[in-house]
Amino acid sequence: MSLVYVLGNAGMDLSLGMARLPAPGETLVAHDVARAPGGKGLNQAVTAGRAGAQVIFAAPIGRDSDAAQLKAVLAQEPLTFEAIALDQPTDLSVIMVTPEGENCIATAGLAADGLDVAAAEQFARRAGPDDWLLLQGNLSLAATKAAMRATPGRVIFNTAPLRWPVAELLPFCDVVIANSVETAEITGCEGTAAATRMQTMGARCVIITLGSAGAVLATADGLCTLPAPKVVALDTTGAGDTLCGVLAAALARGNSLLEALQFGQSAAAETVTRAGAYAALPSAEDLKRLGSALRK
Repeated sequence: MSLVYVLGNAGMDLSLGMARLPAPGETLVAHDVARAPGGKGLNQAVTAGRAGAQVIFAAPIGRDSDAAQLKAVLAQEPLTFEAIALDQPTDLSVIMVTPEGENCIATAGLAADGLDVAAAEQFARRAGPDDWLLLQGNLSLAATKAAMRATPGRVIFNTAPLRWPVAELLPFCDVVIANSVETAEITGCEGTAAATRMQTMGARCVIITLGSAGAVLATADGLCTLPAPKVVALDTTGAGDTLCGVLAAALARGNSLLEALQFGQSAAAETVTRAGAYAALPSAEDLKRLGSALRK
């Protein structure tokens, strides 16, 4: 089995249960509060590990109590966590979620932004040509590009959060995963047209996630649209991270991209039926069950 190297952010999530999301300038009172580990890099590394991949996860964190809590939590997960300690506060996200599962997120990412090019390159170079390097948009553009350029491995890039122009990165990517809002901003197109456009911009394969409408997959063999499993969504916060992590694990196991995406969709559907982000991530037992169901 190939290895999955994840370079991304790790922080704490402060989740607020809201009757509805506030309008600009409006103050609302939350009816529920929860605090848990989070960050797109962390969530994706955890789900990849729980899905059976051998995962090496590196993330910049502070030297504070939040960093100590993250280390303790990740020591219980099936992955190797390599903390990159910086003189910045550990990242923090505030997530507001409605009873219908809609959410909005604000993130402070000083530690993620503080990861330098040299550290990104050093980590990325460790991947072998058959391994996968999974990246997101939380780090700086310079560090992300440096990792992509330096790695001998194959690159999966999740464009969320879309913080800076990504066009120059696409030629380094074997698989790009983006949602419909992100792809519209990147390409000015929607749906299959956006996927094709991203391929012409250099990405080898493109996945556009469409929420309950499914996903678009574009490869060298053509385009297809996959329906999403039908579930009642409670909280959509961690769905994209679950899909990315499970997909990376499936590719490392040798599955085709289509098979990996179907597994990722199934796991993401499980995630949205639960509240929270880290707390909603499927367990290893969940993922084993979902994988077995897909193989039937």
